[in-house]
Amino acid sequence: MESQIIRPGHLTAHQTARQLGISLDGVRQLVRRGQLRRSGGTPRQAWYAVDDVKDLLVKRATPKAA
Repeated sequence: MESQIIRPGHLTAHQTARQLGISLDGVRQLVRRGQLRRSGGTPRQAWYAVDDVKDLLVKRATPKAA
């Protein structure tokens, strides 16, 4: 169940997963690898900054040079 009260400019883990097109486990892996950081919430319900998610979307969409 998603939190009903969230600070403006933040996304829940579920919303983040939907924006990135990945699973909740994928979000946890991004955090573990240091590619995304939590910006609030509780230990069980993390929040992620909208700007961080946008930056990650841009980074993932940019083709890598060989």
